[in-house]
Amino acid sequence: MKDHVALSEEFNIDEPRVNWHDETLWFIRQKRDKAVHGVPEWEWLRETASQVKNNVLSNLSAYLEQFEANALANGIFVHWAADAKEHNEIIHSILRKHYVERMVKSKSMLTEECHLNDYLTENGIEVIDSDLGERIVQLGKERPSHIVLPCIHKKKEEIGDLFHKYLGTAEGESDPQILTEAARQHLRETFLTRKVALTGVNFAVAETGEFVVCTNEGNADMGAHLADVHIASMGIEKIIPERKHLGVFLRLLTRSATGQPITTYSSHFKSPRAGQEMHIVLVDNGRSRQLGREDFRNSLKCIRCGSCMNTCPVYRRSGGHSYHSVISGPIGSILAPNLDMKEFADLPFASTLCGSCSNVCPVKIDIHDQLYKWRQVLVKEGYVSNTKAVSMKTMTWVLSFPALFAFAGRTGRWTMKNLPFLVNNKLNPWYKAREMPVPPKESFREWYTKNRAQK
Repeated sequence: MKDHVALSEEFNIDEPRVNWHDETLWFIRQKRDKAVHGVPEWEWLRETASQVKNNVLSNLSAYLEQFEANALANGIFVHWAADAKEHNEIIHSILRKHYVERMVKSKSMLTEECHLNDYLTENGIEVIDSDLGERIVQLGKERPSHIVLPCIHKKKEEIGDLFHKYLGTAEGESDPQILTEAARQHLRETFLTRKVALTGVNFAVAETGEFVVCTNEGNADMGAHLADVHIASMGIEKIIPERKHLGVFLRLLTRSATGQPITTYSSHFKSPRAGQEMHIVLVDNGRSRQLGREDFRNSLKCIRCGSCMNTCPVYRRSGGHSYHSVISGPIGSILAPNLDMKEFADLPFASTLCGSCSNVCPVKIDIHDQLYKWRQVLVKEGYVSNTKAVSMKTMTWVLSFPALFAFAGRTGRWTMKNLPFLVNNKLNPWYKAREMPVPPKESFREWYTKNRAQK
């Protein structure tokens, strides 16, 4: 499997696309900033949400049991899945019970994480994604490149080609309004004919046994309200203690994600309507293991807003698919190694550690600190290449001796000045993508020692 570096190089072949991708995501980051600056109590909201999540993670089993009891009392069937395999089997069993071979699904990153679509397709079940972005990548036989903007990597002309092939739009049509209307007409028949609908879960309230789904398109509501069976897939970390806490999280979520004051639809599901079945599948899939990792448990606070991706200079210029993980970007880089250290050992290194991700996170996850800590874990556990392991050990040795560090600095500055070809060549991975800096006349230590002596 190609790693982040190799996949990034593929993405960067098309420089105009890279620039467009970068500018588009930065525009969304700017929208987020404007929305945030309009809320004087923003930092209070962030701190409150973070503390609520701390409480949840410290009492997760109790809140889950409370939610289960209340959901059962509301008439919802509650299922528990230890991993992706169990989750998929539970969904399939519900479909078999109702003799269903076609299902409509709204946006759910958890089902992407569990590879539900592939599993159901292999078992003869047709799944239609009803979120516009998800439907586009489904038609393109791709996975989402962003957790909020699934097809952000695609241009409207490419979407037009897909719609011409699969939905019968005019060849060369790329007007977003026309393409959206074509998708709307295409999905209407799906909503009207599917007996089972699946949604994700943004928040689940332990106090009431209800869950909340946030969308801008209304497709989750269409699917759930028209279907005879509503299935909701939920990661166990999505619990919040009381309904009043929704006021905090709903104010944070969409401002962080897209710069909107709130999602167009924040739909509460508490009990099935008369004649309808409602199921919720509570999924662990490595979350308990992450909860037990003291340095990384805070990653379970994530509310999937995607703001860390929109601000990350690496993600913006390498594309979501370069992370070869369902959840990409900074947050994905600290979640993925928990699932498989070997497969995702490269991702924590796909960062400048600039801290912008932590600065914008609405629940104050220390993302860049966790990326740094994952690097240490992966090196110690032997999950990095021999070259990287040797270089890290060499730097550890050099940095342990001030005199050696100073000598290495002087040597490096002399080499860059007098023998630049030893550094500025294609064998230097840094030089492939950057211009090497002008060598300074002296190190900071030398400058500081000299200036301090003058005082």
